[in-house]
Amino acid sequence: MSTAANMMPDPAPILACTISRDIQNFDLLIDDMELELGEAWGDLTFEDAREFLAQPDAASLEFVAIAVNGEDEGDLSGITEVIRAATQRHIKVILIADQISPAGLHQLLRLGADDFVPYPLPDGALKEAIERIRKSGQAQPAPAQATAAPAATVTHLHPVPDAAPPAPSFKAKGDRDGVVLPVHGLSGGSGASTFAANLAWELATIDKAEAPRVCLLDFDFQYGSVATYLDLPRKEAVFELLSDTAAADSDAFLDAMLTYEEKLHVLTAPADMLPLDIVAPEDIARIIDMAQTNFDFVIIDMPKTIVAWTETVLSRAHVYFAMMDLDLRSAQNVLRLVRALKAETLPHEKLRYVLNRAPKFTDLSAKSRVKRMSESLDIRLEVQIPDGGPQVTQANDHGHPLATSAPKNAVRKEIQKLAKSLHDLNRAVETGRK
Repeated sequence: MSTAANMMPDPAPILACTISRDIQNFDLLIDDMELELGEAWGDLTFEDAREFLAQPDAASLEFVAIAVNGEDEGDLSGITEVIRAATQRHIKVILIADQISPAGLHQLLRLGADDFVPYPLPDGALKEAIERIRKSGQAQPAPAQATAAPAATVTHLHPVPDAAPPAPSFKAKGDRDGVVLPVHGLSGGSGASTFAANLAWELATIDKAEAPRVCLLDFDFQYGSVATYLDLPRKEAVFELLSDTAAADSDAFLDAMLTYEEKLHVLTAPADMLPLDIVAPEDIARIIDMAQTNFDFVIIDMPKTIVAWTETVLSRAHVYFAMMDLDLRSAQNVLRLVRALKAETLPHEKLRYVLNRAPKFTDLSAKSRVKRMSESLDIRLEVQIPDGGPQVTQANDHGHPLATSAPKNAVRKEIQKLAKSLHDLNRAVETGRK
């Protein structure tokens, strides 16, 4: 062999592949793959992918990006074979979907796709998906001898603990008329999920003698974090419930739930990232019906996005909490939301604005800003939650409510006060009915 040949560098290993019927239909994906991986990626058709994934060279792959559109939906069998082949080789799968029906998307996700990104790709979405699968600790290339190993169990985005909490133990009787309290964050990081989880727990533990029956529904099907904040697994039964609510009854609904400390009943977000239109307005109405007839309080953690079934939740809500911060983006989003609700003649008067990270009593300058914001938006900031500091983040990371991990925290005290007022008001209404 010549000296010149010895000096030639080895080609860089291929770390990822796009797999599609025709990659030219996904030009934005090409651009993003080049941006994230340079030349360390390749492109395959579905037929070529099935052959390549059976070869030793596939062991170097970190992930494959499988791109599908509406034209592929007529024959998903070939795509499912590719997903199975990748998961058997411990290769992560990112699904890129363009105009795929919810049913087709569900089928592909259930086969073991580790992440989902809609097409056209939002800015930075592919980068974030790659970071997520690498952080999951499962994106290391499989060893070459793994070709002879048995197929691995598919690992979901959210690991499931060995011992899962039980489903609710009571029987569905439909003898309740629960108060529906959705929580909607008006901007990213507004603390809506933290507020929802802690409000639900405070209500569930408000009265030791006659504790109300409380459920917490996580309707953020993509980034729902209630399971994380309460250290709960995500049951496959949640996906089954959402996929066919017409066939579900209250028993199936309760079976999909988990209990936290035997007091709070929780319907977590699904294990896999799913599109928000996985359910239609009538599906959401059925779920709320089942919750309302079996619980005294129904807390709903809503996605920040306004979707087709947001109107359904708003119309069923007794009070619709809108979480916001003391900043311009929250103020602008309040105006957008109210304008949209008024345009559709929806009950915007149900909104109750909650200011998170409210200034201290001694901060007169900030208190003045709060007053000006309230007046300029023509709203009342009826609930003001103070800044709880690092203890709030630590409680969420450890999977405990503030009442357990930091009972004297100012945030906990304010939410506890709100829970008591809601409980007292509900009891007064029930007494009036009797």
